[in-house]
Amino acid sequence: MTTIQTAHSAAAAMPASSDAGLSRPLVFLLAAGAGLAAASLYYSQPMLGILGPDIQADGRSVGWVPTLTQLGYAAGILLLAPLGDRFDRRRIILAKAAVLVAALLAAGFAPSIAGLLAASLVLGLSATLAQDIVPAAATLAPAEHRGRVVGTVMTGLLLGILLSRVVSGLIAEHFGWRAVFVAAAGSIALLGVALWRGLPRFAPTTSLGYGELLASLTVLWGRHPALRRAAMAQGLLSLGFSAFWSTLAVMLHGAPFHLGAAAAGAFGLAGAAGALVAPVAGRIADSRGPELMTRLGAGLAALSFAAMFLSPLVPEGGRLWLLVASAVGFDLGVQASLIAHQTIVYGIDPAARSRLNAVLMVGMFIGMAAGATLGSQALAVWGWNGVIAVATIASIGALILRLFTRPER
Repeated sequence: MTTIQTAHSAAAAMPASSDAGLSRPLVFLLAAGAGLAAASLYYSQPMLGILGPDIQADGRSVGWVPTLTQLGYAAGILLLAPLGDRFDRRRIILAKAAVLVAALLAAGFAPSIAGLLAASLVLGLSATLAQDIVPAAATLAPAEHRGRVVGTVMTGLLLGILLSRVVSGLIAEHFGWRAVFVAAAGSIALLGVALWRGLPRFAPTTSLGYGELLASLTVLWGRHPALRRAAMAQGLLSLGFSAFWSTLAVMLHGAPFHLGAAAAGAFGLAGAAGALVAPVAGRIADSRGPELMTRLGAGLAALSFAAMFLSPLVPEGGRLWLLVASAVGFDLGVQASLIAHQTIVYGIDPAARSRLNAVLMVGMFIGMAAGATLGSQALAVWGWNGVIAVATIASIGALILRLFTRPER
């Protein structure tokens, strides 16, 4: 780790001038850390059916487990992620890892639903260490390779989300749901040790107090048009993404497919395409400019959503394959756009990367929440074509925002 140890000095928070400060093992470690942290948010979802009876909790109470986890994550992005600019980001990552281990163990040994719900909230808050790792990677990376490095780390994050449900389901089936949380705590503990040994220190880039730090989010929003466009465009793409995924299971359950929850879950494998394309999108953003990548991503998402309107023209045996192909296409587009938007945002102000990332992620969460609401309403009123229309219009809106982008910051 000699190359890592020399990466930072007093200017630790500024991008390195070469790849010397960001060895391949460190990039892999950051990618693994982002993936394991993000995975913690989704372990509970496949186990809700078995953990409820085990702790004498009804379905409505158990449903609050993933809800509080996601709410904790959203609150952590807004309230905790900006601290990465004020304090040594390494210390924040290690502290969150320690809290996440404790929260996972508390969930695994929770004697009642009340304890599990409390642990779930803390779990979501501390899992935001993933959103500290990505800016850390962007800070360590030289400017000419920032897109590639961010893309690689995001691949780890996306694979963590994708594989978390599969791993959770397998472990829970053979060893029980508590074993999932205990095993997850062990993985984060090992990660914490690796980060403690391998991650360099980061010099704070601001001396603002906590209140001023949060208030500066609105200042950054008003000051940087590139940040506003990135947050709004990614928010629109996330709206379409969420509208599709939040209604897919209901649609597949009805005619003409009559498929169960397992089939809907299998569609999540489309996320692998988005995870694998992340480094490629990062390289294109480095070589051709991130603005081009945002347009390509938004355009692909819009075309993929619109292609679902062709379903009535496709023979019944091919409709499911059209749906799968469209899901792969829009997932590629949404994730490629996210990598490009992160590259843009991290280049705006090196001293405010954690806060800039927080604003971008809040925009995404707003889009996800709006998409879930609009998607369910559209499905109830206009059916599946209504959902497709919502997703397509949102993606076209993102494309229009990117087509009229100027290279100003």
